[in-house]
Amino acid sequence: MARSGKVTVVGAGFYGSTTAQRLAEYDIFDEVVLTDIVEGRPEGLALDMNQSRPVEGFETKVTGQTTGPAGEGYEAIAGSDVVVITAGLPRKPGMSRMDLIGVNAKIVRSVTEQVVKHAPEAVLIVVSNPLDEMTALAAKVSGFPASRVMGQAGMLDTARFSYFVAEKLGVPVGSVQTLTLGSHGDTMVPVPSACLVDGKPLSDLLSDAEIAELVDRTRGGGGEIVGLLKTGSAYYAPSAAAARMARAVIEDSGRIMPVCAWVDGQYGISGVYLGVEAEIGRAGIRRVVERDLTEAELAALRTAAEAVRAKQADVASL
Repeated sequence: MARSGKVTVVGAGFYGSTTAQRLAEYDIFDEVVLTDIVEGRPEGLALDMNQSRPVEGFETKVTGQTTGPAGEGYEAIAGSDVVVITAGLPRKPGMSRMDLIGVNAKIVRSVTEQVVKHAPEAVLIVVSNPLDEMTALAAKVSGFPASRVMGQAGMLDTARFSYFVAEKLGVPVGSVQTLTLGSHGDTMVPVPSACLVDGKPLSDLLSDAEIAELVDRTRGGGGEIVGLLKTGSAYYAPSAAAARMARAVIEDSGRIMPVCAWVDGQYGISGVYLGVEAEIGRAGIRRVVERDLTEAELAALRTAAEAVRAKQADVASL
């Protein structure tokens, strides 16, 4: 198998380390780099992953590197084609994503500055919360073209929506197609008009009240997991979503995915990072893909845009 490219995951917590493992097990990269500020943690995890290679049969090399507050160690990310930023504090029970904004903004700003220094050609995939605001901040700090900065939200929220629909109907998850747009939070916009089960409209199978219940559960999907775990937040589904995005970049796949991307005129919305569908390729976002929405869905998407716009402007100064 031909392998190419180098991908870095910044942050070796549960989210970051699981993302690195998934990327390595794809066996399509030359190297996966995992960094963290906790001394020895990324090196230890990388050694463990490398020792799984004979069992799982993948040749991608995993490199762990501790980094310091002044940028020590970041030379390990040099030449990265993709950098996934997972660094930041996770939510605890009772916290919203916005509760993390101050401390995570400082972390994301610092990490992004090091990416600019050591991997200036990379595509940035941001997953730190609050997602839409952190993606906008990374774009501003990096100065990268908007096409090379995206956030992971819609992939995860759509997966949650699909699972809840499949669970409700008792059908295989592979038979369900759903979509969420908007923000990664309270103004998330599930798109029932784009939801199909074995090719049948979801509205033919569930009542409006039942769909609304699933939409509400999707909006609170992360909080539900935080409440159950009590000492952390979700990472299996989020890492799967981030890894698939990185793979789409490195393979220049042209796959259309719901992601947080710069919107400039689409849906009558301009000048904001927002959850939309986008075609992903080697240079990042090839184009934002517009689909026909109902009047209610379009109105909700525009409401979401205005809700995150002010917050993204505020976070730029943090």
